[in-house]
Formats: sequence, structure tokens, C-alpha cells
Amino acid sequence: MTIPVLICDDSGFARKQMARALPENWDIEISYSANGEECIEAIKEGKADVLFLDLNMPVMDGYEVLQIVREMDLSTMIIVVSGDVQPEAYERVIAFGAMDFIKKPASPEKISDILKKYGIHDQASVGNRQIDMEVSVWDSYQEIANVAMGQAAELLAKMLGVFVHAPIPKISMATQREIEKRITQMDEHDSISVVSQGFIGKGIAGEALLVLKDSSYEDLTKISGQQGLGESSHLDMLLGVAGILIGPCLNGIANQFDIHFSLGHPVVVGTRIGGGNAEGNSNGNENQILIMEMSYTVEDHDVNCSLMLLFTKDSIESLSDFASLLTE
Repeated sequence: MTIPVLICDDSGFARKQMARALPENWDIEISYSANGEECIEAIKEGKADVLFLDLNMPVMDGYEVLQIVREMDLSTMIIVVSGDVQPEAYERVIAFGAMDFIKKPASPEKISDILKKYGIHDQASVGNRQIDMEVSVWDSYQEIANVAMGQAAELLAKMLGVFVHAPIPKISMATQREIEKRITQMDEHDSISVVSQGFIGKGIAGEALLVLKDSSYEDLTKISGQQGLGESSHLDMLLGVAGILIGPCLNGIANQFDIHFSLGHPVVVGTRIGGGNAEGNSNGNENQILIMEMSYTVEDHDVNCSLMLLFTKDSIESLSDFASLLTE
């Protein structure tokens, strides 16, 4: 008997990856939804005996889907597949009624084990299901960034003992001048501090910028138990947050591509840059740079920072090639 399976993820890239990870010998009919609202409608229409659910989505996220499914007593077996791998994320989705939690990107082996574990498909075999689905390169970049930022959020959450919110990454192109202006105008009411760290590996090179709003400093020192240590503590905290986020995030990208990035030393390029009035000081460089921008906030605390990964124009072809390999 054919089983209706629903894959809910805002990323076409992630939907294709997930579909390809399902066993070839599993008799299923696959449907897709790009957000929680579409997902709930598909469940009501009987398209989701089994639901593979992302958490981080626009319109309605995965947590809201889980809550509505429970409140309306909708019939579906939910397996969460997410880049948010914080222990508390796992605990929350299980408490909401999810059967299990899989870390992105889901492997055929892991999917097969989960299906066997719950008796959904006892003879699940490992193999790539053939899926004919067009995926834009921008969608690929966003999902690659999403998986990487989730790994960095997990480390930040563990280090501080908090829950970290990491919204969907933003992908764009801009010149160096435009990037500098964007950073200095992030918040007209708050000053920022910035750490830079270069990276290079296998045809890909660029710069990571950690931008921390200075209003975050007070809560960060409270969370970490380092109150009252003065300006040197501010710099230590800035570099500490940069160390927690930059390296793991870049490793998250490198691991997806099966490559290695060499990292330069982190450099504080500005502290207490304020108020959105400063202008960039680039020397007229108008080359377009690919930007992966990721934002992190700490639940119940005034902690807000952004990580911007800037890839050189020469890196884009290599990035595109690596991304295409992930869905072949």
C-alpha cells in the first residue's frame, strides 16, 4: 500500500536532499510544502502519514506546526529534520510530540535506521531515490548556510547554557563599500563591535565578520559570570563570541563540501562603532561579493549578533560546483 509522505522545508535544496535520502524500495507518494501553513493543509488533505518537518521556516515554523498538530489531534507521524541541533531544540520537539529528530543533512543510512526503529518500513534499504527537481543556486547557498549556522548556534547554546534563536540566513551580493555601510547602519540606536577572520580552502576564500551589538555586552557578562571586569573584558567577550561562532560555522560549510578551511587570526577591526552614522572607508572596490548573513539572538536575554561570511567573486564558481554535488 502506497504511503503518503510529506516533506516540509522552505528550502527547495533541502527538500531535494531529503527526498533523495529516502529508501528507493519504499512504496510512497511524496508531497512537498514550503512552510507550516502549507504543511497543515497537506496533513488535513491526507498527504502526510509520515511528515519530515523542518523547524526554521517563514510564515509558520516547525514548532508552530507541532503545536497545531497536537491541538487539532491531526494524524501524522512527525520526524523533525533540522539544522538547529541544540539539545533544547530536541527536547522541545519531542515534548510537542515529534517521534524523532534528525540532524541536517539527513543521510540515507540515518533515515533507514529511523524507519526501521519505528516499524514504518522494516525492509528499508540504503540508496539514493531519483528525484527530478530544479534547485536554484541561491536556494542551495541558503540551505548550506542554514546547516552551518545551526552547528554554531549549538556550540553557543552549550557554552552559555541558553537557547539560541537563529532565523533563516540571508544571501545577497554587494560591494565592499555597500557591506561597510550596511554594517555601520545595522542599528541607529546602538553601537557595534566587529571581529574579522580570513579563511581559504580549495578554490574558496573570503572573510568572516562577527558583528556584536554593544547592548549585548551586559547580558553576556551576566550569563557567563564575568561582570565588572572593565574594557578588557569587553574585548575578551567579543573575541570569545567570535571564536564560538566563526570557526564552527565555517567548519559546518567545509564539512558539507568535504573540504578544509585554513583560518587566519581573528582581528578586532572596530569597537563601539556607533549609531548608524559612520560611513565605510573602502578604497572604491566595486567587485561584487557573495554574502551569507546569519543572525543570532539569545532567548530571554538582550544578546544580538550577526555573522557575515563574505566570499570573493573568484570563489563563487567553486561554491556553485560544490553545492551542485550535494544534490546529484
